Order: sequence, then C-alpha cells, then structure tokens
Amino acid sequence: MFLRYLASQEKCRANLDMAIPMVAGWRLASLPYSLSVNDVERLLSVCDPASPMGIRDRAVILLLARLGLRAGDVAALRFADVNWNDASILVKGKSRREARLPLPQEVGDAILAYLEFRPHVDYDRVFLRCVAPVRGVTSSSVSQIVRRNMRRAGLIAPAYGAHVLRHTAATEMLRRGVSLYEIGSVLRHRSADMSAYYAKVDLELLKQVVQPWPEVLSC
Repeated sequence: MFLRYLASQEKCRANLDMAIPMVAGWRLASLPYSLSVNDVERLLSVCDPASPMGIRDRAVILLLARLGLRAGDVAALRFADVNWNDASILVKGKSRREARLPLPQEVGDAILAYLEFRPHVDYDRVFLRCVAPVRGVTSSSVSQIVRRNMRRAGLIAPAYGAHVLRHTAATEMLRRGVSLYEIGSVLRHRSADMSAYYAKVDLELLKQVVQPWPEVLSC
C-alpha cells in the first residue's frame, strides 16, 4: 500500500508493488484453539436446567464437546439416527458420508432430558427452535447456541462457535492418549493431515523432541 501511495504521488514507478513477494502461508499452520476442561464445565453450568432452552442447549453442547460433531451434524440429527439399544448415533457428515458413533451416558441422558420438554410436533428432527415458528435448528443457530452460552459463561476466546468445541473434543482425546488415527475416525477426517493438525497441541510431547539451537548453547 505504501508503494501504491508513492506511485500515486509520482515518487516511484507504477506497479512497483507487484515486485514484492507475498507473505508465505501454509494450510493448518496455526494452532487449533480449544477450551479447557474447566471452561467446558463453566459452559455447561450456564445452561439453565429449569428451562427448555437451557436443557436443549446443554444437550447440543455435550454432543459438540464430547463427540466433536459439526454444527450441521447436530442440526440434521433425526430420531431414527439415535439407537438407544446399542447407545449409538448415526451421523451423516459432509458428502453424505455416514458414520455410527458411540453415545456416552452423559450425552444420552442430556438428550432424554431435552425430549421431555421438547414441543409435541410432528417433526423428525431432534432439536427444535424454542420460539415460533417451531422447526428444526440450523447449523448457524447451533453455532449461535455455543456463542451465546460462551459469552454468558464469561469465556474469553479468539473464536466463538460450534467448531471450537470440535477442536476441544479432539484436543481432549489426544491428551487422554487416544491415537491420531482414532481421533480421525471419530471426527471423520478424510485425510491423516487433518488429524495430525492436533498433534501440535501436545506441547509437553513436542518439548521432548525439540532440538536446541547451537547458538543458544554457545552463549
């Protein structure tokens, strides 16, 4: 921009800015942002257990934080996708790829608690809006649920929304010793590169493999 300004003032040749190389950038170079265990508990604690909206929000947040679902996965969840007999849910992700994931007891209990207060309408989506017109939630409204409750919990974060909880689920699995292959299976990654993205959050392990700079040792 400075060179363009100089060119406009006829103090340098036009198009000289085209000679400046672009700043290098690599895909997945940044660290994934995730919430701590305490942050997730704070997030769940602000969901009012006495209101239908609070009960719904808690079930939605648990699905995102425990199973790493996308906002669209939660919005598209139907009654037929939940198998209570074997405690699993069928998730239809991107490109209509289907995967059956285990349903933890805590998450299943939260869904059942919501179903007791769910409006009695002939609609096969599990999660509904709490205001008229009553219809299924959308991907954007699922993210809005997370954003609203993160702000109510007073969480300070560089990003707000459902995807933060997806990163949180992956990070927590890694810290518990789950392999990257298993994390990729739960999150339904298409490539191993996406799963390897989360290896960068294990700072203690990275400290063990980092090599010291000779210049630092010689000082």
